[in-house]
Amino acid sequence: MLDTSPHAPNLPLAPGVGYKPQHFSDLMERPGCVEWLEVHAENYMGDGGRPHAQLRALQDRFALSVHGVGLSIGGIQPLDKAHLARLKTLLDRTNPASFSEHLAWSTHGAEFLNDLLPLPYTNETLAHVADHIDEVQEVIGRQMLLENPSSYLAFDESTWRETDFLAELVKRTGCGLLLDVNNVFISATNLGYTPKDYIDAYPLAAVGEIHVGGHDEDADDHSAPLLIDSHSKPVVDPVWDLLAYTISKTGPRPVLVEWDNDVPDWPILLAEAERAAQALESVG
Repeated sequence: MLDTSPHAPNLPLAPGVGYKPQHFSDLMERPGCVEWLEVHAENYMGDGGRPHAQLRALQDRFALSVHGVGLSIGGIQPLDKAHLARLKTLLDRTNPASFSEHLAWSTHGAEFLNDLLPLPYTNETLAHVADHIDEVQEVIGRQMLLENPSSYLAFDESTWRETDFLAELVKRTGCGLLLDVNNVFISATNLGYTPKDYIDAYPLAAVGEIHVGGHDEDADDHSAPLLIDSHSKPVVDPVWDLLAYTISKTGPRPVLVEWDNDVPDWPILLAEAERAAQALESVG
């Protein structure tokens, strides 16, 4: 197991937002309560150019979290060594306060499926996910955080509860966890369990970041509610309530507002960040 003592300062116990280039001037001139930014690793794997110049300017004012979407940690095939090398180069260049990836898979053979797909929670899956996490942490030389998925189905073959599966990964690898509260709410609604029960069972001591975001509402073939993790709308009140419940148990944590599609003007996103700030102040 890698020595996962902090490689860089931790993120501020404050709101962050996912960085979008159209918000660059606003962030530089009127960031409000926002103290840190998340960027998707795959958007910054090229060499230099305007994206990296903007990122360097932002890092003078904000802490940085790098969030990967392409490693396919949950996939059964070996990790893409070239992708992992590009990731290491990016992390060495930016030295972010946090790096995270998803408990999901997204590749088959040489194909990238452009989605974060679920996996069964079995002993076999646990072993190869732990091996992948160990490999990533050894290559990048720092701890990674693993994000809980938004789920639309459950596998009959699963023998672990998701919360226990995550806790065992932390135990085996020394990784940390990214707790996406919106994903908890989505999964609980789609699979028919209580969100607070999930939070109560979650290994909260390992949480390095908390995320909230918006989702779309639909219905399945039986007219039951079906929530889709779209990151295209404001955070709904039940998710804010679940955030408040979560941080009442964890204490203050860095909280990110995710808004990746149909991105709004800065004042709308800042208002969401201010609501996250209010939640943090309530337990500060």
